[in-house]
Amino acid sequence: MANETAHGLEFFENIYKKWNRPGYIHPDPLEFLHRYKKPEDQETVALIAACLAYGNVKQILKSTEKAVSLIKQSPAEQLDRFTETGLKEACRNFKHRFTTGSELAVFMLNIREARKKYGSLQNLFVKGDIPENETVEQGLYNFINAFNVLGRAPSLTPDPALKSSFKRINLFLRWMVRKDSVDIGIWAKISPSRLIIPLDTHMRQVALNLGLTKRKDTSMKTALEITAAFRKINPADPVKYDFALTRAGIRGEDD
Repeated sequence: MANETAHGLEFFENIYKKWNRPGYIHPDPLEFLHRYKKPEDQETVALIAACLAYGNVKQILKSTEKAVSLIKQSPAEQLDRFTETGLKEACRNFKHRFTTGSELAVFMLNIREARKKYGSLQNLFVKGDIPENETVEQGLYNFINAFNVLGRAPSLTPDPALKSSFKRINLFLRWMVRKDSVDIGIWAKISPSRLIIPLDTHMRQVALNLGLTKRKDTSMKTALEITAAFRKINPADPVKYDFALTRAGIRGEDD
């Protein structure tokens, strides 16, 4: 069981007020979402940016810029216009750590297929979600399984069987569901109260330091334990403090 944190709502709200500001977004892949106004473009770019968010933050931004540049002006519409052969050719020279151009092409084709079949990525997620569940955990697994209709890009979408923390998909959901001056909150069909903390090395260390968990891994079990601790502090919005708490580390360190 996690330790009870000695810090209450006021402590976290003060950190939120200090760090949760648009001026502190850079360097963060979240900045790409703020370039667009249409929901279909925002969610398309958001999933690309979130799933590329592993490794050195500078490289993440560089790789995301390169990926988004393929569909820069109107991402959803431009992605729809690509032929499968054309998209694979456009992605051919892409490389981000373990992610190859062929993986990116499959991933982007899956986005296109999801939007074509369900109308939006939100609709796809909602179809597999179970609203009465306390968290979106099962919805995450159902979303990924349904999303990978044309095949899975292993470095971009997690394997539900491994029960990892799903950090990048939870990050995507935070951007899509929460709404404040940082998160764009364009998905209205999912409650922020059910979100799971995007657990990476920064948040793990923060949670350990604050006594939110004793677990030292970055599994889904740890993510849920930390989320439960935050839910005691803010039941309606347990991931509210994610951006603010990790900001200092992300601005000064590699991810």
